[in-house]
Amino acid sequence: MVTKPFTKAAKPTPSAKPVTTAKPVAAPKKTVTPRKATKAAQPALAKPLTREEIVEVFKLIKGATSVELKLSVPLTDQRATIKAIGLDPVEAQPRQAFFFDTPDLALNRAGVVVRARRIQGGDADTVVKLRPVDPSTIDPDLRRSAAFKIEVDAMPGGFVCSASFKGVCTGQEVLDVTSGAMPLRKLFSKEQRAFYDAHAPAGITMDKLVILGPTFLLKAKHQPKAKDFDRPITLEMWLYPDGSRVMEVSTKSLPKEAFQVAADFKSYLAGNGIVLGADQSAKTRTSLEFFSARLKEEGLAG
Repeated sequence: MVTKPFTKAAKPTPSAKPVTTAKPVAAPKKTVTPRKATKAAQPALAKPLTREEIVEVFKLIKGATSVELKLSVPLTDQRATIKAIGLDPVEAQPRQAFFFDTPDLALNRAGVVVRARRIQGGDADTVVKLRPVDPSTIDPDLRRSAAFKIEVDAMPGGFVCSASFKGVCTGQEVLDVTSGAMPLRKLFSKEQRAFYDAHAPAGITMDKLVILGPTFLLKAKHQPKAKDFDRPITLEMWLYPDGSRVMEVSTKSLPKEAFQVAADFKSYLAGNGIVLGADQSAKTRTSLEFFSARLKEEGLAG
């Protein structure tokens, strides 16, 4: 289930929305200063991979540290999916995600994601992410950091390779930042800030970013029976203030086993009646666009 990317050409842009065919209308109705990584050109249309694209996927996976296989579940199928997998919703862990960008999403257009996430129990984590990237251009010093990872995300309709610098903090520190009691840069490590400075558009420092969120989400892990699928599955439900929601089912693998796991995962999903649809909603993009639009509305109202 290797797919195609959220971006097209070498310059990253926001995730491309699925292409649909119009229906006929019957009647009117160590502090490292990282070397800048190269952003890889990765295909964007939702159709079978070409020979060249398959070669590109192999290359990306070979240079990655992990592969995540994802599937967004249509709203009409979400209840049936939870039941088919055998997931207990009561065991889901509540989380709260805050993204940081300019009001017009300049970071997102440059392929940079800045996020902080509160986790039940008082913990929290942060990430500065760049996508898409060519793994072969990543600074070797970064690759040696335990907080840094290169991951290929694959889903029906797209694939993308990203580089992420992760950090930890407390839930209270996230609240302090969102309330204005602490500057945003204090939430991130020196290494994360250096990674941000190397890839953010010129002139957009962290103190110029606005809060986009929070988005409330539920995350649950499930271990299927070994005979069905021999690795954990993660289910996330992202809930937006307007009542809309995105459900994602995913699993992870090492690069060397990615294609076998993809085949097994696809078989497992199909065996539970979960359709690999073409409409794949990206959680990050959906959050950014929702809260960016809200900022514009509030600006007009003010």
